[in-house]
This record gives sequence, structure tokens and C-alpha cells, in this order.
Amino acid sequence: MLAQLRAGLLTGIKRLDLSCGLTEFPPEIFDLADSLEILNLSGNQLSSLPDDLSRLYKLRIIFCSDNLFTELPAVLGQCKNLTMVGFKANQISRVAAEAMAPTLRWLILTDNRIQSLPNSIGQCKQMQKLMLAGNELSDLPAELAKCTNLELLRLSANQFSALPAWLLTLPRLAWLAIAGNPLTDSFEAARKAPSIAEINWHNIELGVKLGEGASGIISNAKLQQADALTKDVAVKLFKSDVTSDGLPRCEMAASIAVGLHPHIVGVMGKISHHPNSEQGLVMPLIASSYTNLAQPPNLESCTRDIYAQATNFSLQELNSLALGIARAAEHLHACGVLHGDLYAHNILHNSKGHGLLGDFGAASILPMQDQDTSHAMQRIEVRAFGILLSELLSHCSESNDDANYPIFQATKSSLNELQKRCTQAEVSARPLIAEVVQFLNFLNLHMELASSSS
Repeated sequence: MLAQLRAGLLTGIKRLDLSCGLTEFPPEIFDLADSLEILNLSGNQLSSLPDDLSRLYKLRIIFCSDNLFTELPAVLGQCKNLTMVGFKANQISRVAAEAMAPTLRWLILTDNRIQSLPNSIGQCKQMQKLMLAGNELSDLPAELAKCTNLELLRLSANQFSALPAWLLTLPRLAWLAIAGNPLTDSFEAARKAPSIAEINWHNIELGVKLGEGASGIISNAKLQQADALTKDVAVKLFKSDVTSDGLPRCEMAASIAVGLHPHIVGVMGKISHHPNSEQGLVMPLIASSYTNLAQPPNLESCTRDIYAQATNFSLQELNSLALGIARAAEHLHACGVLHGDLYAHNILHNSKGHGLLGDFGAASILPMQDQDTSHAMQRIEVRAFGILLSELLSHCSESNDDANYPIFQATKSSLNELQKRCTQAEVSARPLIAEVVQFLNFLNLHMELASSSS
């Protein structure tokens, strides 16, 4: 690609990806100024950007992860159309105040050495997604409270001993991760660790890889049981690195705390006696009839999942999914766990509307001894459920020729009202998830009775 760039063969492209050991910014990139919108320079050895980067006047997105930057370049703030900046896994210890482009929607500074953020971040009024896991932060600038569009915040694996009071009142915050801080270490110390079975690695026969995420690799496996029979299971072996959501050890702790539940991808036991001392969990193997409810957000949608175009749920499927995931969240909160990433792309479902909530990479332990803080954090997650409910409702339609159409209309209207309550700007006015479950149970029963009598 670099050779093509230098030969002038890339004129008119909108996206450029260069990962080839670069130590300097190739000046030929400026020849693409009339078209270039996305620039990915991750995986190089860069430590600076040119002072005239703003010549790329159409640039919207820039990735410079896995490089050698020690400072977030001030020149970023001069790029008038910049909406997304990614500088994960560098050596950044300073974030220049001038680097905060007011147009930013998505800022990724995961896995650096940042101790403080500039007050100028408060001018990023369009900020929706802020990824700060794996740094050395112990506080946030009060000006960040002005970023009232902020929806997803990752603070895991930092040095917070307390959270700013304003943080838990942000009107649109829905996905919060704070595990791996002194604050949450104290939460964990205050609760009794649940017991879990230890499963000897030598009783596991690992099969093919099912998938790989930021925190580890999942494979199918056969588990040798005491009765000499084998059981099909799934095994997750964790990596040791910090992820965009937090630390693998925190994911393990949350997964163990939750245990098994009909609507959760639960844990059967943790692995012991691994020859390489790797940490891992043994989980039930999910039937192939289950598929992901949606795909993760893309560069354009930012905080919203991507559903297949043909997605459509019957009202019965919608009710079943919504109630199941609400029950899963209720179980989590009762166990003192905040999921932190309650999204459709972390939900498996089948054709009967049965849902399974998984992926605890962003999970945090709740401060159950501090009811006000715990309830505020739970209500933040209730907003995430409300967003999920809104997405499900947008993919639910029935013909007005159907005999049950009046029931459909009335039920959907009630669900819309619930969705509004869950996502209202005043955090303290939102219901707790147990109340949501109670309402959905009542609505489900009412719909069944109305259908049977029609």
C-alpha cells in the first residue's frame, strides 16, 4: 500500500490503512486531501504527527494505536471534521489541551500512562464514547460533566478511589465500566467471594476455536466427568493484557459471582492445574440454534448496534426477549454485579425468543454497602436496557388485519412508555430493574389472557 501511495495510485480513496513499520508520517498522504476521510496508521513506530495535519480537511477518523506516542498530538484539535480518534496502546502520559477537537464523538486512549485529562475535554459536547481503561487516572475534570451526550465510559484498570458525584447523574450514560480500581477492589473486599467448582485441566479435551475476543479465546471442549462420561462444554482461556473494557481478572470475578441463570451464559467452574498457569473458565456449550441478536456498533453508529436489515420480531418474541434479559439483569444486580455492556451484540437468541446475556468483559462489582451509589449505577444500566427495548420495538410489526391487532397496539404502547421511563434524563427517576421485570411480567400475563379470550 505504501508503494502504491508513493506512486500516486491511490487518488480518490476515502480510507487509507498503513501498517508497515513507519517511523515518520508519509508526506504523500497529503496528496489524498480531497478525498481522505479515514486514516489508520496503527501498528507502526510513529511518535508524532505533522503540524499541518489539518490540510487533510475531510479527515473524520484517525487511528494511531500501537505506536510510540508519548503525548496526544495537539494538532488533532485543528482538524475541523474529526469525530473519532484512537490512540490505544501507546506510551501517552500527557493529553494536550489543544488536542480536544470539539467535534469528537469517540475518543479511545485505552492502555496508556495518562494521569489526568485536560479541562478542555468539556468542549467536546458531542462526545458519546470515551475509552480510558488501562491508564493511571485517579480523577476526572469537572468540565467533563458538560458532555451530556456521553453514553459509554470505560474507566477500568485505573487508580480511582472514588467516583465524581456528577458522573452518576449524566443524563445519557448507559454503559459504564469501573472494575480494577482501588474503589472496586474495596467493593470486592466488602463482599463474600462465591464458591465455584475447580475443574482440572487434565480432564478437558480442547476442541476447535469458537471465537476470540479482546479478553480471551473460546473453544468447544469435552469434559471428563466423575462417572467416566464426557460432557460437551465451552472453555474460555484468558489473555493477561488490558482490554478496551478492562482486566480479564475482573471479568473472571464477575462471571463467577453471577453463576448460572436461565438467561445468562453462565459459568460451571474455573480451570485449575493448567500447565502454563493460564486462567480460564468452563461454561455450558450453547446450542447452535442461538445466534447474536445484533452486531456491534460501527464507525458511523458509534454507540448503536447494527441489526440485520430483515430483522423483525413478533410481539411474543419481543416480550420473551425483553423479559428474559430483564430477568438476567435483575439477577446480576442482586448478585452485586453491573454488566456494563448490556447490548444486543452481547445477547444470543433463538427462534422462540429465548435470550442469553453474555460477555462480562466490562462488568464491575457494585457497592452493595452504599445503596445510593449502587442504585445510581443500576439505573445507568436500566437506561442501557431501555435502549435495547427501543431497538427491539423498532423491529416489531404486525399486520393491522390480524385479529389480535388491538392487543398488539395496546401492548406496544405500554412497552413504549416503559422504554421512556427507563431512558429518561433524570437518573434517579428511572425504575430499578426489579420493577421493570415486575411490569413486563404483568404485561406478558395480560397479553396472554387477552389473546386467549379474543
